[in-house]
Amino acid sequence: MQAAAPPPDDAARVDSLRRLLVLDTPPQERFDSLTAYAASVFQVPIALVSLVDEERQWFKSRCGLGVTQTARDVSFCGHAILQDVVMVVRDTWADTRFRDNPLVTGDPFIRFYAGAPLVLQDGHKAGTFCLIDRRPRTLDDWELGHLRDLARVAALELQGIFAALAFLQAHSVQDGRGAVAGTPGT
Repeated sequence: MQAAAPPPDDAARVDSLRRLLVLDTPPQERFDSLTAYAASVFQVPIALVSLVDEERQWFKSRCGLGVTQTARDVSFCGHAILQDVVMVVRDTWADTRFRDNPLVTGDPFIRFYAGAPLVLQDGHKAGTFCLIDRRPRTLDDWELGHLRDLARVAALELQGIFAALAFLQAHSVQDGRGAVAGTPGT
């Protein structure tokens, strides 16, 4: 197994991710609808919106996977955020980076991975919109384009949440309890 080296701008990238104020927040229908749609359209058992911080990949949305996070050093998404294009691993057993990865040799038994970077407005990659299958496969050009589009939508949604929270905080919009309306946990 080969862990991905962090990108040269990893500290700034993680800072950009943290400013979104989305890590460890509850599930949201806007993301869960995207991953359910992707699982159906691409006919894969697992679709994720994965955010990569210093030590882990945390799943803002997951369709078909029970865990909410995994260690960054075993993550496929840690490799995908190093690229500007969709990273496709057609068969993990044939890829020296992944063939002995515990996510390949054990649950969820990944054989195929495709991850499109979630590129934020500042150019940093917060994570990926990814597809996982338990059998080898490929994606055609339409599918690659569609996956890139889903990643773009997810990135815009992440930034939209942050923009709404910033607006509410800047304008001191409060609910009846004195909390800023719409903030996580309210």
